[in-house]
Amino acid sequence: MLPVASRQSVSILDRLRAGNPCYSLGIRTARNVDFVRIAASVGYDLVWIDLEHSTISLDTTAHMCATAADLGLEAWVRIPEGDFGAIGRVLDGGASGLIVPHIVTVDDARLAASFCRYPPAGGRSHNALTSTFGFRRLPGAERVEKSNKRVTLQVLLETPEAVANADEIAAVDGVDIIGLGLNDLSAGMGIMGDVHSAEVTDLCRLTITAARRHGKIAIIGGVAGPEHYASLVKLGAAPFVFTAIDTDLFVEALNQRLDKWRAVARA
Repeated sequence: MLPVASRQSVSILDRLRAGNPCYSLGIRTARNVDFVRIAASVGYDLVWIDLEHSTISLDTTAHMCATAADLGLEAWVRIPEGDFGAIGRVLDGGASGLIVPHIVTVDDARLAASFCRYPPAGGRSHNALTSTFGFRRLPGAERVEKSNKRVTLQVLLETPEAVANADEIAAVDGVDIIGLGLNDLSAGMGIMGDVHSAEVTDLCRLTITAARRHGKIAIIGGVAGPEHYASLVKLGAAPFVFTAIDTDLFVEALNQRLDKWRAVARA
């Protein structure tokens, strides 16, 4: 496990560009910052907070992001579909990255990038005092430069139409990562869950090629397991590991604990 100082000095983007695996944990059910602390204690590199498929509040999100930053973890937030107005609020709350779902066109990608960065790189509204810099008042130009460099934007493609536009989307300034979500992708193709199919693999290959052509990183989510992940990394996907979402962990642990005590009771 990297010490806190080492984690803070090497960004997730730099580690992925160097081909080093990064381990992430999704948060969808937890509401307590202790879950972030536990993730840090066992060696995770990043937590991502899912506001698209949960009822987690922005206040709780900000507390989790601030805790992650204090512990040397990055904290990315997946906003609800189409809720671009939430981007500035989660960035003000300390998020180091944004995952913007259901990006289909180059205009969608440009809009997402604009909300993530201050002018002239984008259209983010200014806020002089935020947790990102410990509520210190920095000179405006310095704050803008540091903030714009700090944020990571992942646009998430989830349909064949979006993949068809991947080359244009990857060319957008301010987009750092092209994500491909295999669960929604396969569902939209009428082959729900068949993420091993040749058709899905072809779309993965197209996305990876588009990202690499423009010097961007490709991340594939919704993989079937470690072997599937390894095969996509061989195709050129970044070694970004979605280890689990907290809901998965809670259900798995509860099932295991119940099975253990049922076995004792039967005996």
